Amino acid sequence: MIYVLIAAAIILALIGLVGAVVPGIAGTPFSFLALLALSFVEGIDYSTRFLVIMGVVGAIVFAVDYVVPVWGTKKFGGTKAGVRGSTIGLFLGLLVTLVFPIGFIAVLLGPFLGAYIGEKNAGTDDHLAWRSALGSFVGFLFGTGIKVIYACVCIYFIVKDLISLI
Repeated sequence: MIYVLIAAAIILALIGLVGAVVPGIAGTPFSFLALLALSFVEGIDYSTRFLVIMGVVGAIVFAVDYVVPVWGTKKFGGTKAGVRGSTIGLFLGLLVTLVFPIGFIAVLLGPFLGAYIGEKNAGTDDHLAWRSALGSFVGFLFGTGIKVIYACVCIYFIVKDLISLI
């Protein structure tokens, strides 16, 4: 049973890291579930306090990830059309990445171009449309960054504790 829990923790941690950068996969909950699975392994003693703190931080990261791109678009002067365009661009970028081997570039450019196109379709002037697109891009990068940091912190504890078992 110990090996099943360790394998589950490793798989969940990897899904969490992939989900931190790939839209559509909720990476943060997987990273936390990896810690939770490892907490049941004999010889690894995570305190309840540690698990609660990591869970609360994970919930905050999960929530902030949905708010930050919208906040970035609005903070840089975007409208609802820019926010909608950014969201559509994100999903189209993901689809392009799945079909064509251009990698992460489409996922990065999708929200940026989507916000710009959304603003232009709403009749926004060029300068404001580009600012909105930049805000969407900055928000997306920030949200992705905090998810990657959280996933890496979880992986750090998992690796550290698995090494201590050896």
